[in-house]
Amino acid sequence: MSGLLGASTCPGAGEVSDLRSSLGPGFRKPLTEAGFRQLFGDAEEEPVLPTESRWSPWLRLWRRRAGACSGSWARRMLLARLPPLRWLPGYRWRAWLLGDAVAGVTVGVVHVPQGMAFALLSSVPPVFGLYTSFFPVLIYTLLGTGRHLSTGTFAVLSLMTGSAVERLVPEAPGGNLSALEREQLDAQRVGAAAALAFGSGALMLGMFLLQLGVLSTFLSEPVVKALTSGAALHVLVSQLPSLLGLPLPRQIGCFTIFKTLAVVLRALPRSSPAELTVSALSLALLVPVKELNVRFRDRLPTPIPGEVVMVLLASVLCFTSSLDTRYNIQIVGVLPAGFPHPLLPSLTELPGILADSLPIALVTFAVSASLASIYADKYGYTIDSNQELLAHGVSNLISSLFSCFPNSATLATTSLLVDAGGNTQLAGLFSCVVVLSVLLWLGPFFYYLPKAVLACINISSMRQLFFQMQELPQLWRISRVDFAVWMVTWVAVVTLSVDLGLAVGVVFSMMTVVCRTQRVQCLALGLAEGTELYRPLRESRKLLQVPGLCVLSYPTPLYFGTRGQFRRVLEWHLGLGERGKETPKPPDAVAEPVRVVVLDCSGVTFADAAGAREVVQLACRCRDAGIHLLLAQCNASVLGTLTWAGLLDTVTPGQLFVSVQDAAAHALERLELTGPKNCTVWV
Repeated sequence: MSGLLGASTCPGAGEVSDLRSSLGPGFRKPLTEAGFRQLFGDAEEEPVLPTESRWSPWLRLWRRRAGACSGSWARRMLLARLPPLRWLPGYRWRAWLLGDAVAGVTVGVVHVPQGMAFALLSSVPPVFGLYTSFFPVLIYTLLGTGRHLSTGTFAVLSLMTGSAVERLVPEAPGGNLSALEREQLDAQRVGAAAALAFGSGALMLGMFLLQLGVLSTFLSEPVVKALTSGAALHVLVSQLPSLLGLPLPRQIGCFTIFKTLAVVLRALPRSSPAELTVSALSLALLVPVKELNVRFRDRLPTPIPGEVVMVLLASVLCFTSSLDTRYNIQIVGVLPAGFPHPLLPSLTELPGILADSLPIALVTFAVSASLASIYADKYGYTIDSNQELLAHGVSNLISSLFSCFPNSATLATTSLLVDAGGNTQLAGLFSCVVVLSVLLWLGPFFYYLPKAVLACINISSMRQLFFQMQELPQLWRISRVDFAVWMVTWVAVVTLSVDLGLAVGVVFSMMTVVCRTQRVQCLALGLAEGTELYRPLRESRKLLQVPGLCVLSYPTPLYFGTRGQFRRVLEWHLGLGERGKETPKPPDAVAEPVRVVVLDCSGVTFADAAGAREVVQLACRCRDAGIHLLLAQCNASVLGTLTWAGLLDTVTPGQLFVSVQDAAAHALERLELTGPKNCTVWV
């Protein structure tokens, strides 16, 4: 009895009213659920016609559907599915147009080298990265709800796409392919990448039709950040052969990082000094520029386009020095002008790639929804998660017809767009204009661009993802469970693969939620002196506990996973045990046995059949033991489940109360508190 000051004698019979006012609401009759419904009434039921044919329900359903398809419904649907119709009429042209134009052009300039770089990461020719930086951006501008979101090629998705493409269309052993064979191999890989985009888009559209935008809540922030940080390490290791000039096949499957490092170390003596020099010079320029953009973000009117400068310098150097012919440096080559003809991906391959499309769709939605939510909260607007599913689903589905690979929102370009002064989705149109000019007219200027420079752009773009690990100390202080989720997901992504790591992270995150519900403690409540509020007895304030009365709060859902804990905790508090066994009383129990127990169900958000049967069995055991059970603050869903489980066979409606105070007042009446009683005063 730590904290027990002693038993103080309560007032005599002449002062009972004062005691009742401090122990419960004594000035009005306790309000039960039945009394509440009698006073305030229930929702009125629809009247049923006395003579109804068997077709009447179908006729009423048809009338409701026909009434729903009115002009106002169509207008609301159009506004919901085309967000520009909502924000464009209120667009502040003088205040926002210049910022959107500058931000869009800046992001478009960055899209060009990053798109080509991420195309190589996806195992397709560089020009298809430009297609993926044009069509998805244009479609998201029309359908997306994230005003500050920048879409296009994303390193994590490109890595996942490249691993799937390498597995679906492997290169012949030896790697010595003629120009015709290389062209055929590239065409097959482009088809496989487009099929992945088609499959992931179809899955997201299916999720939109089922209104599964709520699934974004299952991909917690630690899982998403650990996934992207681990994938950044995959990107870094996968680009080592390109940095060193080693024509090595990409490693796929589990333990990819370790297999790639082993292959690179064995082939290190055959590395190209020229490629290594170009890579070192590129990184020496890109990394400091990235650091300057971050440190002087507030002082710079627009971020320094280090990627564009590097691309121009490397192309000029390679052209003037003939590095491609003298030192056999791999270059980008011809970028076809214009757009490819629309082509439906081969549907025969679709069933085989669904297993790869599902994690791509989940990562696309998780990264895009979380990134859009961050900036929506920062700038005071809301996003529609289901509309985001539609936007990214249509974006991937339509862009796959133009040989694009999977795309999503991107961390680097979104941050760049915000820093450059972007305000709305209109910035995406200016970005598309820049990419379009490259596709139509400026493509030949990138002929002599070394592929090693694109690999360096891939690595430098991972800076923000690597620095997410700086948040780990703060995460450790805030929540050890979230820290464990972060570490488990990161280790699984690094050691296994990105898609398997995602699965491990989601499963482990959900298991932590289940374990948390298993570890919730049932709290014994006492009355705060001089008030009508019941607080846990462990709190450091004076609380009153009436002998024979036990007030308990069970703050967790009651389902099959917690029914055993619920039974054990209630047995421990009430002294109920199996026959032949004695359940030890809690150390804070009063000498008088429990005669009335009040169970506060406000924390029970839901109950399943197993949990409801456990409550019914508890009511039966309390009745057999002579304990009067009162239930307080059951929500409608829980009360309905308990009713269907047969609770009213053992508990009368008069034992259901709308608040703990009303239940405690009824308990005091049942205990017949009319004379001097000993009360336990807790601190």
